[in-house]
Amino acid sequence: MRIHVKNNHASPETFPPTPEGEAVFTITRERFDAAAARYPHVAERLDVCIDWDLDHFESSMRTAEVLVAWDLPTADLARLAPKLRLIHITGAGVEHLCPMDWVPEGVTVVNNRGAHADKAGEYGLMAMLMLHNHLPAILGNQRRAHWESLYSTPIAGKTLLVIGTGSIGAAAAHRCRALGVRVLGVSRHGRPLDAFDEMHTSDRLDALLPQADFVFVAVPLTPETRNLLDARRQALMKPGAGVINVGRAATMDYEALTVHLRSGRLSGAVLDVFDPEPLPPDSPLWHVPNLVLTPHVSADDGDAYVALTLELVFRNLERLLDGRPLANVVRPELGY
Repeated sequence: MRIHVKNNHASPETFPPTPEGEAVFTITRERFDAAAARYPHVAERLDVCIDWDLDHFESSMRTAEVLVAWDLPTADLARLAPKLRLIHITGAGVEHLCPMDWVPEGVTVVNNRGAHADKAGEYGLMAMLMLHNHLPAILGNQRRAHWESLYSTPIAGKTLLVIGTGSIGAAAAHRCRALGVRVLGVSRHGRPLDAFDEMHTSDRLDALLPQADFVFVAVPLTPETRNLLDARRQALMKPGAGVINVGRAATMDYEALTVHLRSGRLSGAVLDVFDPEPLPPDSPLWHVPNLVLTPHVSADDGDAYVALTLELVFRNLERLLDGRPLANVVRPELGY
């Protein structure tokens, strides 16, 4: 089975290297071979091309059956890659490839769902505790050399609303619930999940927002979620609530959030996703009070992201060779 791995050259400012000098998201031959060693019965049936950008893309894709990439040229893909069966996108979001009407017949697209859970769960717990303990305000006071004791109580009994209950949202819910926090979840399906005290469908969001002390947003960007937490919905939130966004920037109205933070109606926010990225130096978000900005690091394991990705790749290669259903299948009509 022919596999084509498409790496992207990127600036060190965007994707800094690991201590070993390798980019966090680069699939090198050494990293691929390390993963292959755990699946020798799969590896012996593979012929792999590890490439950069589009250096050898067209020639390699003439015979490739599997493509592993973050992005790809989608025009005329059926002609360029007549044997293609599987595309593994090395991230959770696929909005950069939507609308997905370019997917050739017989080709399945999967994503990296699950690779982000452990790291994002810890980040969610950290961010909730930061908000509960007034860290955004305390950090602002530190910058101004202003002493003010801002007290808090134990967090047990507070309510966390998780919007988007996939692997990232569920991981955060699990860790926060362990501290005695009541955790509500919102998803398209609303089916019960172990990490949540209650699950609700998306049409219940307006009724749930006034109950939440903290709102954790982890939805992908789709037509349904664009501007989901708009100015109207932010106004429904409990006075003094805190907001965390690790999904995509366009799911939330940041201008409205700025107004609510400046007025004190919302007590604080932690944002990890922006548009554009990197966040420009002249963005007004840098100077909003009670706002903590992190540079899109909530969910990516700096040491093990490629290893986690390749584990998912090899599990699906094993399924593909065995004729079993694939994991993490993207539904083009939904955009995730």
